[in-house]
Amino acid sequence: MHAPVPYSRPRPPVVASPLIRDDVPLSAIPAAQWNALADHVPLLSHEYFSALHETGCASVETGWQPRFLTAWDRSSLIGAMPLYAKTHSYGEYVFDWGWADAYRRYGRRYYPKLVSAVPFTPVPGARMLAPAATTRRALLERARHELPEGYSSLHVLFVDEAQACEGAAAGMLTRDGVQFHWRNAGYRDFTDFLAAFNHDKRKKIRQERRRLAEAGVTFVRRIGADISAADRAFFFDCYKRTYRAHHSTPYLSLEFFDRIAATLSPHMLLVLGYRNGQRVCAALDVFDDRTLWGRYWGTREYVPGLHFEACYYQAIEFCIERDIESFEGGAQGVHKLARGLLPVATHSLHAIADRAFAKAIADYCARERVDVAHSIDELEAGSPFRSEIGEAP
Repeated sequence: MHAPVPYSRPRPPVVASPLIRDDVPLSAIPAAQWNALADHVPLLSHEYFSALHETGCASVETGWQPRFLTAWDRSSLIGAMPLYAKTHSYGEYVFDWGWADAYRRYGRRYYPKLVSAVPFTPVPGARMLAPAATTRRALLERARHELPEGYSSLHVLFVDEAQACEGAAAGMLTRDGVQFHWRNAGYRDFTDFLAAFNHDKRKKIRQERRRLAEAGVTFVRRIGADISAADRAFFFDCYKRTYRAHHSTPYLSLEFFDRIAATLSPHMLLVLGYRNGQRVCAALDVFDDRTLWGRYWGTREYVPGLHFEACYYQAIEFCIERDIESFEGGAQGVHKLARGLLPVATHSLHAIADRAFAKAIADYCARERVDVAHSIDELEAGSPFRSEIGEAP
């Protein structure tokens, strides 16, 4: 008689940790491999980052030194994380100037810091570009392990909700903000969209559009290859003028816009505004089959309502015509609410090297999250849409 075989629980398979590297430049990674990890989102694409780097807009000279992380299974790219060493906090749209000032007052250096973001582009989405959760965790941990090498902090900006939860579970501090997004409810046209508004808000938008028409203002939308070099030059002049009018310097160059026009042409929308036959303004947007991102705008003269039409109403009409699901209007701007863009929470992740500062910042972020939640509730109460189905359009 054979002795009984002792029962043993099956062992789980051993999952090898991916190899994380920080020495592979973006230019050495095939675009198709990167874009597959980025789910082919234009503003996370190999082409978009390459344009930022190769035109010098995001470079050591501008305070954005690329430190991209990549994850490998043998020779296969299985993950990536856009990462920069920053010597300032410009172009991020998640503001930490107060944190930097606190460091300075206590005799500490806040810069350089590490930032995972799309430079000058507050677009929510994935930042750890990997299908496997284990790879995303490995990328985030490797970024955190860089902090003892002379960085005060790590900031992962505008992560989507799923990655925000993963980061929090990994011990990262979370910070919330607010953006305004439009959602397509299957509108037939712009009139159908306005029919969902309450009477006062609908009347105001109709008045704005009528007054523009009475002022001799018309609009043309151009896509992809139909956007000429002269169109881009006009747009850039408007973009540069508007930055200067706000006592600021534009982050991006005409060379950058020419570059993305060449590499991302099918995803570009240019709205041109004319007054009595002369061009007066331009708005440049990026889109794919699901989302339109409102990005850059400028004008040569002030006309009441011009900004709202060029940047919002034309974009919404375009989304309705193309059955695009959402329109993200960029950072800040409570005025977007009255135009049908509703508040949504945005998320970022932070790791602070100094423990005392980390505790203080954690307390600050906790209080701020409560304030943001209250703000969103208040903003939603001011929605321009009809509150009752039976309300007359």
